[in-house]
This record gives sequence, structure tokens and C-alpha cells, in this order.
Amino acid sequence: MSTFMAKAGEVERQWYVIDAAGKTLGRLAVQVADLLRGKNKTTYTPHVDCGDFVIVINADKIVLTGKKAEQKYYYHHTGYIGHMKSVRYDNLLANRPELAVQLAVKGMIPSNTIGRKALTRLHIYKGAEHKHAAQKPVVLE
Repeated sequence: MSTFMAKAGEVERQWYVIDAAGKTLGRLAVQVADLLRGKNKTTYTPHVDCGDFVIVINADKIVLTGKKAEQKYYYHHTGYIGHMKSVRYDNLLANRPELAVQLAVKGMIPSNTIGRKALTRLHIYKGAEHKHAAQKPVVLE
């Protein structure tokens, strides 16, 4: 019996909607990352991009446990000397919750061409409305 290997042209992609209201950021990011990689499929092949499209709604209602909202920081550098910027996560969740979810998912995706391609299939929305109704996405619990 031979091992099945998926081919890039034969991958069938589905659309999923995940409601982030009341969910923990890290646990949601794991679920989204698995869908983007295609690890939920029986035809998963590590060297082929076999993931699905994921829509995350209600990103502004996501939860951080413990004291992470006050103690966790998001750092980025502008490229100029001494321009390291830091934003506390309670401010980040208040102003740009889509970025907080995207950073959490990005940390759980491999840093290669397959991972970068997978992140293009992630769509995050602050509220409950999204513009992908024509794709008939499946609601995940």
C-alpha cells in the first residue's frame, strides 16, 4: 500500500467562520492555524499547502486570561535607530483587535512560503458582519 501525497492543484478548499466572542486568544489561534495549514484533513501533506479559508468575526470580543492584558506587550521596530515601539495588549485589543488575532495566528504558522501563503487566506473582522457570504462558509463552534 502506498502513502497518499496531495498535489497542489488537487486541493479543495473550504470556507469556515469562527466566532471569537468570549474565546481565549491563544486557543482560538491554535484552531485557526490548524485550519489554515489543513491539519484537520485526512489528506494533509506537510510540503503542500492544503489549508482552508478562515473568517474570524467578533475579534473585538476576544479574551486574555490572567494579567496578560496589563503585562503583555506588542513590540515593533520602525527601522530607525532607537525607534522600538511598544503597545500594551489592553490598548491593542481596544484599538486594533484584528492585529492581535493575526499576530497570534502568525506565531503558530511556519515561517516559510507555505506559511505566508496560508496567512493570505485569513480574514479577520472586528464585528459580526463579514463580506464573504457568497462563498457559503461553514460555521465552526
